[in-house]
Amino acid sequence: MGRVTERRKVIRIRDGAVSTRPDTLVAEEPLEIRLNGKPLAITMRTPGDDFALAAGFLVSEGVLASAPDLRNIVYCAGATADGSNTYNVVDVTTAPGVTVPDITLERNVYTTSSCGLCGKASLDAVRTTTRHPIADAPPLRVTPELLSELPDRLRAAQRIFDRTGGLHAAALFDEHGELLDVREDVGRHNAVDKLVGRALQSGDLPLSRTVLMVSGRASFELAQKAVMAGIPVLAAVSAPSSLAVDLAAETGMTLVGFLRGSSMNVYAGEERIALRAAAVRA
Repeated sequence: MGRVTERRKVIRIRDGAVSTRPDTLVAEEPLEIRLNGKPLAITMRTPGDDFALAAGFLVSEGVLASAPDLRNIVYCAGATADGSNTYNVVDVTTAPGVTVPDITLERNVYTTSSCGLCGKASLDAVRTTTRHPIADAPPLRVTPELLSELPDRLRAAQRIFDRTGGLHAAALFDEHGELLDVREDVGRHNAVDKLVGRALQSGDLPLSRTVLMVSGRASFELAQKAVMAGIPVLAAVSAPSSLAVDLAAETGMTLVGFLRGSSMNVYAGEERIALRAAAVRA
């Protein structure tokens, strides 16, 4: 299996002094996901948790909704011309009776930010596909103080980032701020897929009592993946996109951006944030 990190020689310049040294880089390799033997998608990812990544991707595509839907995931042998296994191709087999949608190139209607389709089509696709509508009853409530602690907790759990400085991360916390799981990858969307896939494999979907914390921005794709997994709160250290905000508002998800220290912006679902009424000003 591919390594998570690789070593490369680098020329280092510090205050005019030049030296050479090995540097640790995060590995990036393609992963082809096949569904019942048919090629479905290729994503660039950091090797590791490939089965969870594939399962989580299929949750976001509306193919899998619970552990019984998944029969098996295997690496495809003979992935190269000489018959060797690259561990870069996985085949997901669904359980008998699972209805597999007709997934064509148009599946990008709600999985890719570069699909070029209108925002309404993307929102409609998520609304009609999700099998885990956000339904945290009683409603999950988190304080700003708790949210402000999550970025540091996420950063502290990024084991590979400490060695490379080149990875995004996504973490699941419970409503009390306890870390449930964290995954790292060159792509935020892959890190989220790995989290969701592991939850599906362990029978924990929907993730209705959790907070998803992501490094970087909150794109529509990340919001879509959270909604498909039934996650009620998505928080990001940077900005959300307008379509991510629209999706959160339409589906009832709480979306927090620019979460840095004690500062944050709440873009949707403010009812889950335990604010002191006197402190809220128009």
